[in-house]
Amino acid sequence: MTWDKPTSRLLRRSPLLAGWLLCLVLAACTVSYKFTGTSINYDIIKTIQIDNIVNRAPYGWAPMEAMFNNELQDLYASQTRLKLVKRGGDLHIAGEITGYDQYNKSISADGLSSQVQLKMTVNIRFNNTKTNESWERQFSATSQYDATMQLSAVQEDLVDEMIRDIADQIFNATVADW
Repeated sequence: MTWDKPTSRLLRRSPLLAGWLLCLVLAACTVSYKFTGTSINYDIIKTIQIDNIVNRAPYGWAPMEAMFNNELQDLYASQTRLKLVKRGGDLHIAGEITGYDQYNKSISADGLSSQVQLKMTVNIRFNNTKTNESWERQFSATSQYDATMQLSAVQEDLVDEMIRDIADQIFNATVADW
């Protein structure tokens, strides 16, 4: 590429302009970065054991347990380099779904419920065998739906949304530096 004399002179005299043009060219290049935010020392922590999180909620929806377990395992598999093991993991996650409830969230002018809130609660026990860190916590998420709709019509989407939220909370509490 050849430059005409005025452009060449301008670039030589103005390093700031040349730097700006270089930045513009570089910004046009597409670069993709993926930050998972994990604070795992992979030299020490290599495996994770995720026990089956069972549904112990008094009221529940049958597919919820399998959906939750799949989402939790998929999250660790896709966001970390940890190997999922059946026993003796460096990190160990266990727990149960303890609540799945719906509440009237708001009342319309005619005195009937206009919004219903669905809430899911999961109790998790975590153990890091390498650092001896251990805790037990409850995580919960909510979703709302219009009271004129049947729960069965919106349940799968709402449960999926709550499961993703709770799985993210668990992930952040166990391996993310947040």
